[in-house]
Amino acid sequence: MHRQALMSPISRFGAVLAAGIIGAVAQNAVAAPGMPPPAVIVENVALYPIADRLEALGTLLANETVQITANVSDTISRIHFEDGQTVEAGDVLVELTDAEESALLVEAETLAEEAKRQFERFEGLVARGSASESQLDEQRREWRAAEARLDAVRSRLRDRLVMAPFSGRVGLRRVSPGALVSPGDTITTLVDDSRMKLDFSVPAIYFTSVRPGTRIEATTPVLPDQAFTGTVSSVDSTIDPATRAITVRAVIPNTDHDLVAGMLMTLAVLRNEREAIVIAEEAVIPQGESKYVFVVTDINGEPRAERRDVELGARVPGRVEVLSGLAVGEQIITHGTLKVRPGMTVRIKAVDDGTRPIEELIRSDESLSRTDGNAPAPAA
Repeated sequence: MHRQALMSPISRFGAVLAAGIIGAVAQNAVAAPGMPPPAVIVENVALYPIADRLEALGTLLANETVQITANVSDTISRIHFEDGQTVEAGDVLVELTDAEESALLVEAETLAEEAKRQFERFEGLVARGSASESQLDEQRREWRAAEARLDAVRSRLRDRLVMAPFSGRVGLRRVSPGALVSPGDTITTLVDDSRMKLDFSVPAIYFTSVRPGTRIEATTPVLPDQAFTGTVSSVDSTIDPATRAITVRAVIPNTDHDLVAGMLMTLAVLRNEREAIVIAEEAVIPQGESKYVFVVTDINGEPRAERRDVELGARVPGRVEVLSGLAVGEQIITHGTLKVRPGMTVRIKAVDDGTRPIEELIRSDESLSRTDGNAPAPAA
């Protein structure tokens, strides 16, 4: 006969009662008599800056770039820069042969001075009644025409000077003294790299959340130990119909000139920056579709573990945002949760304030106050 059929109703009731007691013990799991409470490491709940990170790849461009070329065809008489030299706006980089224009300048200056003297002489004659107003107007026209011819010669003479249009660094010199250059021939390259433009694309669904002023963080394999920060300066006005992406431009300061145009950068767009509760991922215990943490509460002077369901938000390396379930100032258990059950008395071994490695805290025997320290700040 089947074993269950031989069990009396009282026996079955006793089995159910025993199972319930065992479940309650497993649920509340108070430490056995004589056994010390489990040692745990806790973290203080606090607010920290966090943002939704949108990853992308971008290419660096210089703030300003121009190919330096001549305005006229002529030979080079002097070069005033070296490869890689820093120059200021208006500095003369190259002089072209200007002997003919210099002679024309002297002639034009002489004619302009003579025309001015003739005009001033006729002014005196008109004042004395010895000359007519029409003669004075004629001399005024002659003077103005001479000044215009002088300005034209000066302009042609300035065309013989190749000057830096803005401050920056020149590239390699492509010409030598005596070389014949024409408009369009590259003399050198001038780059303003005091700040860099970083162009990248993001899916069009983020169009409303990536705006001018949004912060970015970027790294490059060329400089693996450095991180660069900047801000979005502009967003393209159209969406690419093929990729459904939109081009965004950010600006990164480059005061040390570490960044070079053409570099590939991995970046994170920091959207929706805010202050939020952020805790260590180790403190979160998954159970099915729910998540919970152990909060240390004071009951009759004893620290006890209280289970608290939490709703999680954004994640950053090693940290996670808590949208609901915790309040600032509470303490949560970050290490030692495997030995803890709801309602169990615990012994706080250390408070993780981010100043010491977790291995050192685990080895430590020093019991710290539950109010000491703060949780380590997460990466934004």
